[in-house]
Amino acid sequence: MQEHATSDTYYVPPPSIWPLVGSVALLALASGFALLLNKFSAGPYLMALGMGILLIMLFGWFGTVIHESLAGKYSDQVDTSFRWGMAWFIFSEVAFFSGFFGALFYSRIIAMPMLADAQLLWPDFHAIWPSAGPGLKIVLTPVDAWGIPALNTLILLSSGATVTWAHWGLQKGRQFQLKLGLALTILLGVLFISLQVHEYGEAAFSIRDGIYGATFYMLTGFHGFHVMLGAVMLSVIFFRAVAGHFTAERHFAFEAVAWYWHFVDVIWLLLFIFVYWL
Repeated sequence: MQEHATSDTYYVPPPSIWPLVGSVALLALASGFALLLNKFSAGPYLMALGMGILLIMLFGWFGTVIHESLAGKYSDQVDTSFRWGMAWFIFSEVAFFSGFFGALFYSRIIAMPMLADAQLLWPDFHAIWPSAGPGLKIVLTPVDAWGIPALNTLILLSSGATVTWAHWGLQKGRQFQLKLGLALTILLGVLFISLQVHEYGEAAFSIRDGIYGATFYMLTGFHGFHVMLGAVMLSVIFFRAVAGHFTAERHFAFEAVAWYWHFVDVIWLLLFIFVYWL
């Protein structure tokens, strides 16, 4: 069981290599994605390399923090810093997705009506949403909202309920409920990703098909990436729960991941409404 530093101490960690490793991973992911969009064969391999480095960074950095926590180096002041840090991290994620939602709303609400007005000058020009191609004449077939997206909505909302149920179990000292709730949440997250991959395979358009294809895949793709990262973090929390690292009084690592997972839930609801349904 973890110890607890005195309230008048503030632990300052030594220099770490993990932020640099994370930066290299993100650079490889972004570069590979850019190559993929431009149809370079090396793109998928570079993205896979970046993902592998990112997973190594996550487990390495998590491991360092876990060892520091178990060594009793974190005081209440450090705990408060962690909470503020996680809150600001989620705020940065809100800003991140706001940019893509902004591009979607601008395209649909402002740009498309302006292009529709242009038809008066260029009769061969057709502005129809969702559309792509020269002159926007090609009308795309969007993904049916009440197929896999609706099922994935049910799955992700259910995962929010299971992680909350696990939290209640932890607060009441019910270890079986904690572990079962976490395991169910992870399984639901994996199922969500699997169905989204299947949806991509069945979609009638690609990320290169105009602004609709670009905004659709950027929003849903980045959300799926966040679900995958959340599943990795939940897996770490699950194994920590099995090892007995948490108590009803001290379990912020669990809370932080639960906050992140609920954020992912909310983003998906917005995606389902504005990308799939409307």
